[in-house]
Amino acid sequence: MQLQERINAFVKLGEFLSQFSNETPLKSTNIEYNEVFFDGFKHQLKLAEEHNGWFTKENIRFALNSWSSALTLSNLNTWLDAYSIKGIVPKRVAIIMAGNIPLVGFHDFLSVLLSGHHVLVKQSSNDKHILPYLAKYLEYVASPFKGCITFTEGRVENFDAVIATGSNNTSRYFEYYFKNKPSIIRKNRNSIAVLSGQETTKDLKNLSEDIFRYYGLGCRNVSKLFVPKGYKFDTFFESMYHWHPIINKAKYANNYDYNKAVYLMSEFDMLENGFFMIKEDTSFASPIATVFYEFYDDVAQLKNILDSKKDQIQCVVSKGFTENEITFGQTQKPQLWDYADSVDSIEFLLAI
Repeated sequence: MQLQERINAFVKLGEFLSQFSNETPLKSTNIEYNEVFFDGFKHQLKLAEEHNGWFTKENIRFALNSWSSALTLSNLNTWLDAYSIKGIVPKRVAIIMAGNIPLVGFHDFLSVLLSGHHVLVKQSSNDKHILPYLAKYLEYVASPFKGCITFTEGRVENFDAVIATGSNNTSRYFEYYFKNKPSIIRKNRNSIAVLSGQETTKDLKNLSEDIFRYYGLGCRNVSKLFVPKGYKFDTFFESMYHWHPIINKAKYANNYDYNKAVYLMSEFDMLENGFFMIKEDTSFASPIATVFYEFYDDVAQLKNILDSKKDQIQCVVSKGFTENEITFGQTQKPQLWDYADSVDSIEFLLAI
């Protein structure tokens, strides 16, 4: 199967996903195998929502729309033109996926198949309905994919390399268990925002998307703010307020109530607005419904501190602070070439 055939198959998958970008799926007449897959996929989305309370219709739709926008011929060619993908002897690559947000492991799945390898997928129990169905669609639009995609719920065996995503605790297990295989092992990372105090209301409103999308469960969600000494949070809170309906989601509300009670009983200082809290804390990882913050008074010193902790940071959201910063509101819209942990997975896959 040639590279362009594989690319074309994922373009068709992107077109299929585009039908599910609206609140009500809109069935198109020009999507291949739609009669076979459209209604079935609607059912899988319903199952995904019922199975995982964090996977709301809105967040599933956001994820599908993001992937539909990414899987265009132009994007895929731009991404892969930087590599020489030819003469690849197919290996079997295991992917151990997280389940914190919908389709969080799709980029690894995409990378393995486009690079010419076979994939063995072990999904999280939290996110097990959507990807197998999409894999079946791929096998229909490109029959050579049949036999190249395997899902397992048991022990991961008979593989040549592995990409595993988990927590700092599970990473130690992964590193031991996969010590004799080429691997990418991902640990906990968090995203931060560096504010100067000169941000517009629009900037801060965009930042709210980085904080609240997927309830803050993703590694690309902003969980920590660095603000100049003396920073006043009034405009910040005003800019967050349009997300207040989030408190109507039971799982989020339960976490908000619990964490607020913990802070109050512990007599921690924090600010809150009825659905969201901020607390001064040195940690990067904040609980649901909470963002931590620290003050700074020297930009150069802050850059040095963050550089020393770069292995804990996924994204830096800012405006004129650093070279590789991400614009406010864009953390959950990465390009295909924006690799998790800045580890080039295509380069890894071409070298195994």
